Amino acid sequence: MNKTLLAVLAFAPALLAAQQAPRAIFTDPPHLAKHAATMEVLHIPSGGVQVNGVAYLAAGASAESRKPTFVFFHGFPGNEKNLDLAQAVRRAGWNAVTINYRGTWGSPGTFSFAGNIDDAAATLAFLRAPTNAAKYGIDTTRLVIAGHSMGGWVVSLLAARDHNLRGVIMISAADMGGRVATMTRAQLIPFMADNLETLAGVTAESLSDQILADGPSRTMAIAARTFGSVPLLALTSDDGLAGHTDAFVKDVRAAGNTHVILTHVATDHSWSDRRIALESAVIVWLQKVGK
Repeated sequence: MNKTLLAVLAFAPALLAAQQAPRAIFTDPPHLAKHAATMEVLHIPSGGVQVNGVAYLAAGASAESRKPTFVFFHGFPGNEKNLDLAQAVRRAGWNAVTINYRGTWGSPGTFSFAGNIDDAAATLAFLRAPTNAAKYGIDTTRLVIAGHSMGGWVVSLLAARDHNLRGVIMISAADMGGRVATMTRAQLIPFMADNLETLAGVTAESLSDQILADGPSRTMAIAARTFGSVPLLALTSDDGLAGHTDAFVKDVRAAGNTHVILTHVATDHSWSDRRIALESAVIVWLQKVGK
């Protein structure tokens, strides 16, 4: 990694604190008569169904002018979609793709934590397929995956087995697998019960049993062992979950990855009063890793 990138990454904490916003935060791109910015609905095959997704395509995206692409995975159950972040990233010249895991928010199928990881992998396979990459103007050599809350856990596990990524962003990550070490079934059930409205085919009890059965083999600590040297931007907040990311970053660094930025911000789990700061930090980081 070059000195310029290291300097910018080191600047990320100051950027968050100062809220120095890139122009993409508050300036629309020029309208192009050909290859204008647009939105495409996606249907991504995964687990025997077609997962719903949306591609926010940057102006100029075409087979002849492919763009770096930011792929975002929401949390549990995904009430905070972070679509403002996706739109800001698009204004900065990146394509932005979001999905709803199977069994969530109208995507067909039954929700499962293991299925979320498979859906994320299927999304990358879909975007890398030559026909789709050409259709949506995707530079498959410049893919960055990002996730909020449970989505942070998803991208940690995905990156641990997919080393052809340009970068990974974790925002207030929740280590769903690691919850086994800190919560009993009796504690998990009421937590799951608060998040069922948009999930298909599950109960609080079945979700708790999924975590207890599969969690130990799908922790962020395990993902850290094979995460490799991909650049990582890890952002934490005052939500009681920062320890999940702190431990993960420590393990990733111990494994030899020197391209890691960890920043904590005094805000809530959804970054409710730090949206511009969040968008700014992500865009500055993307502009460098995407080169």
